[in-house]
Amino acid sequence: MVLVNTENLPAGELPPSLRRRLGEVLRLCDVSLRHTTESWGPDRPAPIWTEGGSWYRQPDMWTDWTPGFYAGQMWLLYKLLKDDFWAGKAREHSIPLLPRRFDRDVHDLGFIFLSSYGRWLEQTEEDDPVRAELVDTIVTAATVQSERWNGGGEGFIYSFNGPQSLFIDIMMNVRLLFWAAANGADSRVGERAIEHARTSARYLVRRGGEGLGEEDGSVAHEAIFNTEQGRGEFRCLSTQQGYSPFTCWARGLAWAIYGYAYAYGATGDETFLETAHLCAEYYLLNTPGDCVPYWDYGAPGIPDEPRDSSAAAIAGCGLLLLAEQDSGAAGAGDYLRTALTIGATLSRDDYLGPKREGEEGLLLGGVYHRPRGWGVGGAVMWGDYFFLELIERLLSLDEGSLKPLGPGECPVRLEPGGA
Repeated sequence: MVLVNTENLPAGELPPSLRRRLGEVLRLCDVSLRHTTESWGPDRPAPIWTEGGSWYRQPDMWTDWTPGFYAGQMWLLYKLLKDDFWAGKAREHSIPLLPRRFDRDVHDLGFIFLSSYGRWLEQTEEDDPVRAELVDTIVTAATVQSERWNGGGEGFIYSFNGPQSLFIDIMMNVRLLFWAAANGADSRVGERAIEHARTSARYLVRRGGEGLGEEDGSVAHEAIFNTEQGRGEFRCLSTQQGYSPFTCWARGLAWAIYGYAYAYGATGDETFLETAHLCAEYYLLNTPGDCVPYWDYGAPGIPDEPRDSSAAAIAGCGLLLLAEQDSGAAGAGDYLRTALTIGATLSRDDYLGPKREGEEGLLLGGVYHRPRGWGVGGAVMWGDYFFLELIERLLSLDEGSLKPLGPGECPVRLEPGGA
């Protein structure tokens, strides 16, 4: 794998050329997102992916899991550019999400509220009276999310498919539960987050030898459990967006890297740290040299399969978080260099929507749902969000460390034995 050369840089320093490029990219994103807000105001549901360069939203929703990422981009630009225009827009686009805190039909309240209300909370002063309302909103959403609980056998937060279904995506959503448990939620919220993470590690992250698979760190998208009363045992693997139950869907792997790095930071549980390292090492060993993965590591047409830039952006964020959480690990330097390479690759003109006439998204080359042909090759809302978060994290390297990012980072560790 060809990585950015950081051999002569002090640990944690961003190469000057990449720092300058990221500044240029932020200015391009600023102009582009301003245009998008003119067409997709707070009175319209947020778009999801681009079709022919233009933002698009399905008329019949499969699941509505992405609107927080739209508001979140505005909060990120406000933080990075210090422009009050973005604070106003971010509030306007966050407020309509408030009723979703009671949404019992999705497993994605973490995505919706950490990227919107969590970012809002991060950028309020300690004496701002709105803070209490923001905390209450996040804790309420986490509590509602925790009630999607399948407690038969080994417990987990179940997906929108039903109580039988465990998704790897939910490892990113339980960040909401970890944070809420440290900020006033009922203790069961944190206990369920811990048990969910353990169950997901056991059934969705492959390890050598007997068990789910033969290659350490490869991730399955979905596990199916028996829901008959008094049972609850694991039945089989499945997938919704990957190539097959037995391959590794790239975005799922990225969710796992980030999710388990976060879970370790929230609990100190060494199992979560080991799982994060396994997934990170799989990414490093199996991803092409520019560090952008194919949409599924087992897709049959590689190298002619689509890459997924959104998976790369998520993985870059997760690798930086993991390098910070376990800075003494043997692979921490490789994680940092890989994240730098991802940042450099995604900042090239061929990935930047603002560099293409007629393109409304920020980061091209994303993949939503390859089997259904949704959002393949253009921009996707979470890809744009995590691209900006990756820039945020990379720029923070110049400050000497990766600073906590509000509810995206848990400030108080839970007891790992709580579940």
